[in-house]
Amino acid sequence: MAVIGDSLFLSYTISTKKPSLRNDFYGVSVRIPRTGVKIIRSRGCVQSVLQMEEREVSRSPVEEVLGFDLVTERELKDRGFMGLRKTKLVCTIGPACCSLEQLESLALGGMNIARLNMCHNTREWHCDVIRSIKKLNQEKGFCISLMIDTEGSQMHMVDHGGASSVKAEDGSIWLFTTQKFEGYRPFTVQTNYERFSEGITVGDVLVIDGGMASFEVIEKIGNDLSCKCVDPGLLLPRAKLSFWRDGKLVGKKFGLPTLSAKDLSDIEFGVSEGVDFIAVSFVNEANDIKHLKDYLSARSSESTRVLAKIESLESLGNLEDIVEASDGIMVARGDLGVQIPLEQIPAVQAEIVHVCRQLNKPVIVASQLLESMIEYPTPTRAEVADVSEVVRQYADALMLSGESAVGSYVDKALSVLRSASTRMELWSRQENRQSLLSQRQLGGALPDRIAEQICDCSVEMALGRIFDDTLLRSETFPLLSTALFVKKIK
Repeated sequence: MAVIGDSLFLSYTISTKKPSLRNDFYGVSVRIPRTGVKIIRSRGCVQSVLQMEEREVSRSPVEEVLGFDLVTERELKDRGFMGLRKTKLVCTIGPACCSLEQLESLALGGMNIARLNMCHNTREWHCDVIRSIKKLNQEKGFCISLMIDTEGSQMHMVDHGGASSVKAEDGSIWLFTTQKFEGYRPFTVQTNYERFSEGITVGDVLVIDGGMASFEVIEKIGNDLSCKCVDPGLLLPRAKLSFWRDGKLVGKKFGLPTLSAKDLSDIEFGVSEGVDFIAVSFVNEANDIKHLKDYLSARSSESTRVLAKIESLESLGNLEDIVEASDGIMVARGDLGVQIPLEQIPAVQAEIVHVCRQLNKPVIVASQLLESMIEYPTPTRAEVADVSEVVRQYADALMLSGESAVGSYVDKALSVLRSASTRMELWSRQENRQSLLSQRQLGGALPDRIAEQICDCSVEMALGRIFDDTLLRSETFPLLSTALFVKKIK
């Protein structure tokens, strides 16, 4: 995440008497040093020196002075302040990356937030992942935030009891039923809503997960539908279902609340486990967020941030109100692509990010960033271009879903996301960089050079030479900096 002038500066005033340091820089997590900080002023110029006492334990200069988390410290050593990665990376945790060793590998690879999708896995499984993340933070020096993602009220398949995925062949006949059954039945899909076939007619098209597979309705059997596969593909457990007629989405309103009883139970679980973010699925209006915030306030959990997922037509109609009510936004392109024509997705994404920038709210872009890497070790060039465009739009974070949760190349996918975002940030800086103060570098040691850059940027801001609205992003503001996308060390 970029800041004004693409440089970092301290959150609050540095005083020679009483240093007042928050435990974050804008965009980078830090640990608070125990010793004093001193600024030396000389002949009208600012020469900054960070002074600290000797400690018994030997630590690196960067960690000793500023206490950066492990990954940020390495980035700082390799590329310096100006080269620090600003775009945060979110990884969905699943069977492919849930062990302690795998999570540590993701943390080393640049994961900033671990996302737990409450649609999948057991409560015990989620507890184990949360404990592992906290253990890495405490013992290994990482700074990973925790996010839970609610299921929401949406029509979807029930786990089919078979393999992780079932292939639907072209021309095969399938029964979509509301009947409850255990285990696996060939060519049978169980749905979660009894009224899922209400208003559906023969000839309508049933679309799985926004296009993973498609079926034409050939017969209605009570509340069930007999369908013929017209676009073969994979049927994943809990895949989303939607109906189309004459090229348009068939609107189906079930009158269900945004937060179901299961969602409230999951939120209660997340609060008790101390998660940092709750991503609310299928938010339709600002009141959905306000009610949840009131609930969290009653639980004395105001520190838990609430993110609204934009993935429905209703949410687009109430976009600004939802953004203002939320602590951040997630652009869920997968489900959003079911609701609107595919060709509108790029423009809608850009508009959502723009609104978030205008209202100073962080925004995550999610879904199918590197979809091909679920099965292949190398992404398509179009996927890399897509990731780069998201960074160019100044989104605050990128999110991996199936690529990290069930993919065969988890670490490679994260590496591609990290390198692509870093490269685009560098290019953007080269395009937008303002002229810096021409003064001789005074600091020799790394801590001195770091402090000098901080003060130089502060002076340049005061002179009004680098203020550029095109570089204005959320961590310019204290309440929306690392408090949202990097867990603070307390």
